[in-house]
Amino acid sequence: MSTPTGDFGLIGLAVMGQNLILNINDHGYTVVAYNRTVSKVEHFLANEAKGTKIIGASSIEDLVCKLKRPRKIMLLVKAGSAVDDFIEQIIPHLDQGDIIIDGGNSHFPDSIRRSKYLEEKGFLFIGCGVSGGEDGARYGPSLMPGGSKAAWEHVKPIFQSIAAKVGKEPCCDWVGETGAGHYVKMVHNGIEYGDMQLICEAYHLMKEGLCFDHDKIGDVFEFWNKGELDSFLIDITKDIVRFKDDDGSPLVEKIKDTAGQKGTGKWTAISSLDLGVPVTLIGEAVYSRTLSSLKDERVRASKILPGPKNKKFEGDKDLFVKQLGQALYASKLISYAQGFMLMREAAKDHNWDLNNAGIALMWRGGCIIRSAFLGDIKNAYTKNPKLENLLFDPFFKKAVDDAQDSWRQVVAQAAILGIPTPALSTALSFYDGYRHERLPANLLQAQRDYFGAHTFRYLDEYTDDKHPKDTDVHVNWTGHGGNVSSSAYLA
Repeated sequence: MSTPTGDFGLIGLAVMGQNLILNINDHGYTVVAYNRTVSKVEHFLANEAKGTKIIGASSIEDLVCKLKRPRKIMLLVKAGSAVDDFIEQIIPHLDQGDIIIDGGNSHFPDSIRRSKYLEEKGFLFIGCGVSGGEDGARYGPSLMPGGSKAAWEHVKPIFQSIAAKVGKEPCCDWVGETGAGHYVKMVHNGIEYGDMQLICEAYHLMKEGLCFDHDKIGDVFEFWNKGELDSFLIDITKDIVRFKDDDGSPLVEKIKDTAGQKGTGKWTAISSLDLGVPVTLIGEAVYSRTLSSLKDERVRASKILPGPKNKKFEGDKDLFVKQLGQALYASKLISYAQGFMLMREAAKDHNWDLNNAGIALMWRGGCIIRSAFLGDIKNAYTKNPKLENLLFDPFFKKAVDDAQDSWRQVVAQAAILGIPTPALSTALSFYDGYRHERLPANLLQAQRDYFGAHTFRYLDEYTDDKHPKDTDVHVNWTGHGGNVSSSAYLA
């Protein structure tokens, strides 16, 4: 048998897989490529991979035999049962200490399960979030690996060499154990949902509220992209709104307004509910997509339900555009603050040691949500790794404070015009709720105790021997109710 020469194995030759293989090859590593449909391997070697060191494999066994130990095999296949099926096919051919890497959009509980399962058998597992799309895979993605810590030293040189760079720093570092990598990627995708929805609301306000044509809207996005809103999504949006179809009209207006989703935003929202973290902006972004899917119903509603009598904007349009940029910026900061709040609670729940500054750096380049202010987020967590909330950092506290008057004007004007801004509005509501020392939940607790004997607690300043601190209390509100309380919990 010939000596194995492959440094890295990859299964799955869709565009992402092919581009990642070519990227790894460019950085001096020998990749062994395999696909369940073997003819795809042959086609890849004869075309895109022609003239490279890339090696083809005709079977799983052939793939494993061509790899140096410890073997490093990455799966870029559809998330779900396909990953488990391939793992079961690979296991019989592995030796102790070999590494299986799942680079798909897997749900983090699956990565936790797979990590435990493979480690019990003596193998190592990495669940790696990969962001950046086809172009990122080819020329430098953001990589978020987590799982078996012992595997990191073996894949680190490869991953950090192929990742996007900000300056000389790679947008890839170890995230944490078990499912941490895919959890961070899930939150990344949730923030992506929020960013996209916010941008869409800004577009909607300019188009319908200010009656700007698409070239003018493109000019605004181009201007924003030169300042604090500099980001990949703002950059591509300017191109999209300017793009003309064959008849010279804006193509974007011919696209059906029903948005699809693959589940990662929904997973983020569900996780936030499970952990009791108010990630409201991502939740609204998910609901906005589901509302968009009610197209036929919305068409009927548009003919039945009236809006405001006067939908014409009568103010200073140039001033409103400036205010809109500020509102967009402040809302994006809220989204990131919520995302990091969620990761903080998940880390406690799963005993992960997440490096928030490192995560911000991983998102600084290569990925879909890459933006200029991620460098400021990295700086905030570098200065204070235990920062309780991103909004407590002086830079972000000032940024939101400077923007809030404009933010309020935009949300108010949108309501007056009858233009929906669920993400911009919920971001402002969260900010106002978060900064309030007292919220009306005292009345809510009284209501719950009145109708269901669910109990409440006295404020610390009103506790005494009769009502000790942190003690659940039930009151007979009507005089004819009972004194037995329901079981209670705090969420």
